[in-house]
Amino acid sequence: MKAYKRRIADKILDRKLRTMGAVLINGPKWCGKTTTAEQKAGSVIYMDTPGQKEQYKRLAKISPGILLGGETPRLIDEWQEAPELWDAIRFEVDHRENSIGQFILTGSSTPPDKDKISHSGTGRFARMTMRPMSLYESGESDGSVSLKDDLFAANRDIVATCAISLQDMAMLMCRGGWPQAAMMNDENALDIAYEYISAVADMDISRVGDVRRSPDFTRRLLRSYARHQGAPASISTIRADILANEKDTLGEDSIASYISALKQLYVIEDVSAWNPNIRSKTAIRTSDTRYFVDPSIAVASLGLGPQDLINDLKTMGLLFETLVMRDLRVYAEAENGHVYHYRDKSGLECDAIVHLRNGSYGMIEIKLGGADDIESGASTLKALKNQIDTERMPAPAFLAVIIATGQYAYCREDGVSVVPIGCLKD
Repeated sequence: MKAYKRRIADKILDRKLRTMGAVLINGPKWCGKTTTAEQKAGSVIYMDTPGQKEQYKRLAKISPGILLGGETPRLIDEWQEAPELWDAIRFEVDHRENSIGQFILTGSSTPPDKDKISHSGTGRFARMTMRPMSLYESGESDGSVSLKDDLFAANRDIVATCAISLQDMAMLMCRGGWPQAAMMNDENALDIAYEYISAVADMDISRVGDVRRSPDFTRRLLRSYARHQGAPASISTIRADILANEKDTLGEDSIASYISALKQLYVIEDVSAWNPNIRSKTAIRTSDTRYFVDPSIAVASLGLGPQDLINDLKTMGLLFETLVMRDLRVYAEAENGHVYHYRDKSGLECDAIVHLRNGSYGMIEIKLGGADDIESGASTLKALKNQIDTERMPAPAFLAVIIATGQYAYCREDGVSVVPIGCLKD
């Protein structure tokens, strides 16, 4: 079995446990939340333990303190099974002599009954999102180019090599960043994403809000979402796409409800629009861009495999964006950053903007690779840079084209860095 690198989430959790009384770790099922939390916990209670679940939920209502006792940090796994615990933990944090690093909460969905939570937890809870593993965490990226120490540091002497082939990348997109899959042989690893979709469609989506939802329609919606990865598709566009490929569909309000449920399960993680100060009067589009939390969900939703991607490079390029967005989010969160996209009504768009808390930001275009793709990405980045009003905001810290396959990472004479995703780390 393959060993993977230390999770980037480990150091984020360390930092947050040193600053707040409780840390809430959200994220999709199977991404490693419990394992990460267990490594830091002094004691654990698993709220979904068979045979104990109903008793725990009852205790949470009548005597939550019993569940909260134990060595700290106390891990409450799948805490959303008893949302009453939120206020009880907040109270404990307020009244314990040592109020820092007392609890870790993990959850694969938002709580089904938010009415049972009376306090936001501000000042007591820190929040973090875990995702499936980046290529650096799973060991495929050698980490020779750092987002923080090279790109944001404006290092123009980047020199690195990458051994990942296009065939390798197709496999990594289909396998995804699921820790279990990363430790399997390729044939078995490909099944994980398909099993994940089955679990979401057949069970999990109907648990959100305790509303019965159709497994078949969930699968059709996931297929449509996969076809719109990296696009600002409206709900009406998604509905029209489903109608074009299926004999029937639901109304827009129902589709919006399904999408909301998938977001609460952390299956979907759309990207918000970036709104910079620009010189032109061109209106900036504010629609979110559609993405899954992991590219394997899109690939499996479409029923594809590695060779299918190699045979259809256009589709592979679109789904490669999802992989890069996953990795960028993992790396950016380690540096207190967020990832956005940019589009305006003139047609100018940029795939990813990584924005740090200190105001520094970098612009990224995502391409499969090849001279024409790299030149196109660099031209887009320079055009957008020229639109920035640097009297009202700083110039970008870096411009970079991230590619799927290419032997070298380097900085061009025009200042645009070219980085294979197999070289990148936080």
